[in-house]
Amino acid sequence: MSRRVVVTGMGSITPIGNDVDSFWNGLKEKKVGFGEITQFDTTDYKAKIAGEVKNFDPKDYMDVKAAKRMERFAQFAVAATKEALAMSGIDMEKEDPYRVGVSVGSGIGSLQALEREHKKLLEKGPGRVNPLLVPMMISNMAAGNVGIQFGLKGKCINVVTACATGTHSIGEAFRSIQYGEADVMVAGGAEASICPIGVAGFTALTALTTSDDPLRASIPFDKDRSGFVMGEGAGVVVLEELEHAINRGAVIYGELAGYGSTCDAYHITSPAEDGSGAARAMTEAIKDAGITPKDIEYINAHGTSTHHNDLFETLAIKAAFGDHAKDVKINSTKSMVGHLLGAAGGIEFIVCVKSINDGFVHATAGLVEEGEGCDLNYTKGDGVACDVNYAISNSLGFGGHNASILVKKYKA
Repeated sequence: MSRRVVVTGMGSITPIGNDVDSFWNGLKEKKVGFGEITQFDTTDYKAKIAGEVKNFDPKDYMDVKAAKRMERFAQFAVAATKEALAMSGIDMEKEDPYRVGVSVGSGIGSLQALEREHKKLLEKGPGRVNPLLVPMMISNMAAGNVGIQFGLKGKCINVVTACATGTHSIGEAFRSIQYGEADVMVAGGAEASICPIGVAGFTALTALTTSDDPLRASIPFDKDRSGFVMGEGAGVVVLEELEHAINRGAVIYGELAGYGSTCDAYHITSPAEDGSGAARAMTEAIKDAGITPKDIEYINAHGTSTHHNDLFETLAIKAAFGDHAKDVKINSTKSMVGHLLGAAGGIEFIVCVKSINDGFVHATAGLVEEGEGCDLNYTKGDGVACDVNYAISNSLGFGGHNASILVKKYKA
C-alpha cells in the first residue's frame, strides 16, 4: 500500500507577486506581469518584453554572504522555500533531517554567470575567472542551496527536463514519499534566464513573441498567438506523508494523488503532432490516482502561446478525455506571468491547489478569439467560481518530455 501524500506548504516568487497570496490574487484580478526588459539593453533584440520579478531583495530571505554565493535562480528557490516551510509550520529541530528531502529543479541554471565569466575569460584570461563560477552556474544549486539554508539532509535531487522540470520535480518527490524514502519533501522549480544569451537563444529558435504590447503578447490558445513571453521566478511546495502531517497538526491544503510521465520520442522542440505523449501522461496520472477522466474538473494547461504547443495540447486533452474534454475547465497561468521554464510547473501546481481551496478557476488573460483547432473551454473572459475536487497540471518540455500531476481536495 503506497503512502498518501499531502500538500502542507507553498511558496512563490513570480512576475505578479513575491508570495503565494499576492500571486494568487493577481491571477484572480487578471494582472499581467509583463513589461520592457530592464535587466539588459534590448536595442538589438527582437523580443523586448518579459515577465520580470519585481522588488526582489535576497537579503529579505537570507544573509548577505549566502546571497552573494548564489545566482538569481537559486536565490528565488531559497526565497520560495522559506515561505513554503513557514506556511507548513515544520519545526526542523523536531524532525529527523535525513527524512526531509529536496527535489527543486532548474531547467538551465545560471546563464548570467556563464556570460559574465566568459567575458572575463576573453578579455582578461583564464586566471581571472571566478573560482565560484561552476557552483554558481550549475542547475542543481537550487536544490543544494535549499538543503544548506534549511538543514534538509534527506534525498536531494535536481530534475532537468526543460519546461517540464518543475512538474517532474514535484512528481518525483511524490514518489519518494510514497515509496518511503522521505517523510517530507520540498519540491518545485526555479529559473532566471532573462539575460542576453537566454533571450537571443529563444528568439533565434522563434519561440519568443516579438509583440511589444504586454496585453497581447502571451495569449495562449488565441488565433493571434505568436510565441511565449519569458518569465522568471520560483514555485516550491512542501509535500508530506499524510500521517506525519496529521501527527504534527499540520494544515492540509490538498492531496497529491497521481503522476504521469512520458516521452514523445519525436522531435527536439516540437510536441508530437497528435498529442499522444501528453495524452498518455494525463491518463497515467488519472490511473495512478484511481479515478476516471470524468472526475477531472480543471486542467492547468502548459499553454505557452506558441502555435504548436497550444494546438497539440488541445489534441492531447481531447485524446485523454474524449467527450468529457469539452466539459473540463482549462486555463493557462502563462497568460499573466509568462513562461517560467523550469519553474513553470512549480507555480502552476500551486495554482491547482489554490483553485481547489478557493473554488475558483482563473481566466486565461488576453484570450480574445480561439485559434483554429483550439475549441475547448479555456476560461476566456473572466475567472469562474466553481467547486474543484480534482485538477491536473500539465508541463511539456523540449526533448519531448511530458509530465502531469493530479491534485485532489483532501478528505480524511
